[in-house]
Amino acid sequence: MEGKCKENEIAAIADIYQSFDPAAYLQNNYTSPRADFGRKDSIVPWKLACFHRAFTDGDISGELLVDIGSGPTLYQVMSGCEVFNKVLLTDFLEVNRQELKGWLQDEKSSLDWTPYFQHVCKLEGRGPSAVREKIARLREVVKDVVPVNIHLPQPVSPDVLPQGKADCLVSCFCLESSSPDLATFTKAMGHISSLLRQNGHLLLIGALEESYYLGGPGVKIPVVPLNEAQVCASLQETGFTLIRLEVYTLPRDMSVGVDDVTGVFFVKARKN
Repeated sequence: MEGKCKENEIAAIADIYQSFDPAAYLQNNYTSPRADFGRKDSIVPWKLACFHRAFTDGDISGELLVDIGSGPTLYQVMSGCEVFNKVLLTDFLEVNRQELKGWLQDEKSSLDWTPYFQHVCKLEGRGPSAVREKIARLREVVKDVVPVNIHLPQPVSPDVLPQGKADCLVSCFCLESSSPDLATFTKAMGHISSLLRQNGHLLLIGALEESYYLGGPGVKIPVVPLNEAQVCASLQETGFTLIRLEVYTLPRDMSVGVDDVTGVFFVKARKN
């Protein structure tokens, strides 16, 4: 009975997501003030810096990077595309997969990602001329955009991982915003871990103390409110060793009415 109830709760969240609006979500979270590259305390530059450090530490390597729950965003693989020759993007929603495919095919996108590429190139010590190179590099290494369901023991179809396992997983704001409670969040973490090789790395970004966010006008999506201790416990329970935990506290003027998040965590972990 409890299992059936949990399935119903997961299905209810999936139903809400059917009204998700990629353009509205990008406008709410990936434009100023949250993506103000002139501010040191803006959240998007902080996230990009976390990924830059993680991918340039020198301990992440391999052939395949898989992004779990990409949404309609690309920022999370802009640093990793320099390390990996193959990148797989995934999302539960067809509208998000189409948004990503549109950009990959150089079609009109809901968001101009150029300032993001410029900022990442700056972090890498590369000049403005490198932006076009990085854009071309990302389009070259992303091999596919496929469906994912983190609540299944096999979250992606086996035929999309012909080599068996990923060398690194990235996931941003996915597990906690698709789960009804902490136990389901942890179980989903275990599911995505099955896609990662032993000693492979997980780079995880998520919300702290958030109970909802808007996925479009009037689309209120529930989120599992998390703290750092709960995130660390879930990692340990699912077979990960924590390498680094960083926390960002949201400035007051970035509480723009589209969620009730208080901060963001970044995790770098290794699968045991």
